[in-house]
Amino acid sequence: MSTTLERKRNIDTPDETRPFKAHGRMDVVTLGDFTLGRGVFEAGWRWSEDVKPIAGTESCQTRHTGLCLSGQMTIRYDDGTELDIGPGDVLVIEPGHDAWVVGDEPCVMFDTGVAAYAKPH
Repeated sequence: MSTTLERKRNIDTPDETRPFKAHGRMDVVTLGDFTLGRGVFEAGWRWSEDVKPIAGTESCQTRHTGLCLSGQMTIRYDDGTELDIGPGDVLVIEPGHDAWVVGDEPCVMFDTGVAAYAKPH
């Protein structure tokens, strides 16, 4: 983990890499009280299959704020509404959702809501 004196880090040398059960990982950099993750969600990734066993909750209870760099993903909230995201989309995803990659291209996104994401509880 970085020290509070650090002002920058490169996401390619993260403080931590959190592998999903399958289909990707979350690279995490922390600078003081700021945490940024780069999620690499490979084709076939689905929260309810790849992260639910780690999180231990029925749906994702993390609030995500970030930017989709590439690929496509669908988010389905617990109430059944859906949100499709793709490259260039800036997003806020509230807790209480499932999500999955659409198509064969990995979905890559930066996310500031990952301090506890994909960490065993």
